[in-house]
Amino acid sequence: MDQSVKDALARWPNVPAVHGWLSLDARGRWRLHPQGQAAGGGPGESITNTQIQEFINRNYGHDEAGRWFFQNGPQRVYVRLDAAPYVLRLADDNRALLTHTNAAVKSVSGWWLDDEGQLYAMTPLGAGIVLDRDLPPLLERMTTEGGAALLDALADLAPGQAITARYPEVYAAAPLQSMARRDAPARLGFEPNPAADPA
Repeated sequence: MDQSVKDALARWPNVPAVHGWLSLDARGRWRLHPQGQAAGGGPGESITNTQIQEFINRNYGHDEAGRWFFQNGPQRVYVRLDAAPYVLRLADDNRALLTHTNAAVKSVSGWWLDDEGQLYAMTPLGAGIVLDRDLPPLLERMTTEGGAALLDALADLAPGQAITARYPEVYAAAPLQSMARRDAPARLGFEPNPAADPA
């Protein structure tokens, strides 16, 4: 978190949080909802200014309830998550994963494959969904604990079943489980659409 944000929080600790103004789409793009109606599910407007994107990235976090937010000075701006708190992509060398905020993923403690073919990972930073364009090369390199191609093993993965998956030379073996996409927030511990606390 930026020092200027910490200073603003110390100076004005009780600024009310806002909801409905910011979302993160499934490709890791920040989107602004100028009318404060993100909860309605609209696409919003893409934030294209690099400095603003980087400021949001540096000041992105979550609370104990799994609600993710952007700390904008003294004000907390809760984020609607269209897929997961992080969108993960392969680094330029096609080895380790990076978050949409450009943080390196040091380890993965679990993988989940949903019923729409999307892959999620639990990282020390939080849960993330693998960017669709990077999913094929990632899955091609992954193996079972025994060294067999993971893609072959996935064909036999039944709902609720788990297998052990590895990303050789990068991430240690971790369980990979199937799930319904609608269950991702509960299984991965995040609130997809934070609402204002009732008065």
